[in-house]
Amino acid sequence: MSLAVLRSRALAGLEAPEVTVEVHLAAGLPSFTLVGLPDTEVKEARDRVRAAIQNCGFEFPQRRITANLAPADLPKESGRFDLPIALGILIASGQIKAATLDDHEFAGELALSGDLRAVRGTLAMCAAIRHEAGPRAARAFVLPLESAAEAALIEGMDILPATNLLQVCAHLAGREVLTPFAAVPEPALARYPDLAEVKGQAPAKRALEVAAAGSHSLLLSGPPGAGKSMLAQRLPGLLPPMTAAEALESAAVHSLAGNFKLAQWQQRPFRAPHHSASSAALVGGGGTPRPGEISLAHNGTLFLDELPEFQRSVLEALREPLETGHINIARAARRAEFPARFQLVAAMNPCPCGWLGHPAGKCRCTPDQVARYRGKLSGPLLDRIDLMLDVPAVAEAELSGRGDGESSATVRARVSAARILQTERQGKPNALLGPDEVDRYARPDAAGAQLLKQAMAQLALTARAYHRILKVARSIADLAGKQQIDSTHVAEAIHYRRGLAE
Repeated sequence: MSLAVLRSRALAGLEAPEVTVEVHLAAGLPSFTLVGLPDTEVKEARDRVRAAIQNCGFEFPQRRITANLAPADLPKESGRFDLPIALGILIASGQIKAATLDDHEFAGELALSGDLRAVRGTLAMCAAIRHEAGPRAARAFVLPLESAAEAALIEGMDILPATNLLQVCAHLAGREVLTPFAAVPEPALARYPDLAEVKGQAPAKRALEVAAAGSHSLLLSGPPGAGKSMLAQRLPGLLPPMTAAEALESAAVHSLAGNFKLAQWQQRPFRAPHHSASSAALVGGGGTPRPGEISLAHNGTLFLDELPEFQRSVLEALREPLETGHINIARAARRAEFPARFQLVAAMNPCPCGWLGHPAGKCRCTPDQVARYRGKLSGPLLDRIDLMLDVPAVAEAELSGRGDGESSATVRARVSAARILQTERQGKPNALLGPDEVDRYARPDAAGAQLLKQAMAQLALTARAYHRILKVARSIADLAGKQQIDSTHVAEAIHYRRGLAE
């Protein structure tokens, strides 16, 4: 038999379309050709496959070898096709017999010695195999041992891990069957920083609780050392535990980026990119689109410290995902969509030197300098942030006093209760409510409506701000266990929309 046909998977965003690996041996001068729109990494498979076959004791055929990765118009990248290409050559040359190829899919990068190395995107590939199989039994997935634990997160999959090419050949020949991987990882105990460690800043802690309760975005403004970063780092500890679906979504994105770790399974992501990050690093991109920080923070927190120091173009790229919860990356030849339902927490100083409004009067910035500094943040971006709060410097008495604030566990219990109310009422957090849903679930009483009307006129709020105030008021009412939004809830929500202090 001079033709072998195997199945593998490519990656296109979070999708993993099937790839048919066809290997044909023909007479003629010895050559090794790869076709089917392979990337540079795939083209380099020729040398890896040749060395792996020879170092495993097989003969590399001195014939005209053609490996086709179909469909031809689907871009192929990374070294995951090494294993099926090597197996195809061995089967087509008659060195191994395989009668169960149709029951398997293969992915794995080969070392020159024939050992198998982990590949990224295993979770997405397993999810695609399981989804396409439907009620039928899915094909067994042969992959490197290092990727097996990640793949086992998808239920109903037959995972066959191997450490080298020889083990896979023995399995296909029926000599030594690979043992299915059955270990299911236990979620590690999440250890988030405790809110009780933050001394003082009661209003900021309250705003953090409201933000957690409704999945709202938050902007903290204050002088250096006021505790803005400490507060932001404690937000994941206030959020409810991840559901199984949320954990799989987040794990799949991290698997695509190649940085998934089982120790982080079912733990809320917390991403804090440096202000020098590029637009591609933040929202994703590249010749082969990869997820950026906003996607890696999916179902978790994205913390942007020193917000005005980010490039304006980078910040403006956040506007769409803040509204839609996903990001579309378009390139000349490739398009990809990644989830980006993150909770934004940003921090900034009130002025370039950072000391505006400090009791010591240390600020020497002119009004024009302060205006230019704050002008780095566009109105449309600020309009998409639900809560904005000034965080003043902590008094010495509060710092030296004994910390007696509530722990993260106590606050998380209230937040979880509020989220349960939201799930039972509308099936989603308050921050995700659409305009019709706001009218249905977040309508205030007469006094609250009158107060909001006055705020709209005096503060010149936009229609988006109007709806966001009602969403925040809905979260405040949920924390209080109230079905009806009243004027006190609306007043607190308006307080969080006053913008940056002058």
